[in-house]
Amino acid sequence: MKKHSIAVLVASVSLALSTVTFAGDKEKTVTINDLKTGESIGQITLSNYDDDGVVFSPKLAGLTPGIHGFHIHQNGDCSAAMKDGKKVLGGAAGGHYDPEKTDKHSVPWSEKGHEGDLPTLYVDIDGNADLPVFAPELELEDIEGRAIMIHANGDNYSDSPKPLGGGGERVACGVIAKS
Repeated sequence: MKKHSIAVLVASVSLALSTVTFAGDKEKTVTINDLKTGESIGQITLSNYDDDGVVFSPKLAGLTPGIHGFHIHQNGDCSAAMKDGKKVLGGAAGGHYDPEKTDKHSVPWSEKGHEGDLPTLYVDIDGNADLPVFAPELELEDIEGRAIMIHANGDNYSDSPKPLGGGGERVACGVIAKS
């Protein structure tokens, strides 16, 4: 019974977000690439929502089913970088977008953590992600020129027991173009 209720709630929220009118015509579409192959796995459309946040509407394929950490990273660069003597795919994107310098990973609706902490990305059993997520602490113009990152694992919105929600390896990335 509870599983049915959750499925109905997710479907209702998804339908509601897909039929809303967004503030103005401010919208950006970002191509997301697999960091191992460099190939496109789809796109995410970002839209301001009534000056109250940003809606991320993914149309992605080829991901591992389940939930994935989903974040805005500081730099608009998805290339690999060296960290502690190891090559990190997507490492040039830097850390999570944190303009207030909180140095804390938190829930997407909190002002006490990284502004780049987004709701987890849900990938269905076929490897597709198409459910929109809402980030109430962001404005589209503040994240232009930054990277959107998808991580291998889920996100518990905490720095414990693993740092940065336990999202792990960076698997896909795209850069939000500047206007």
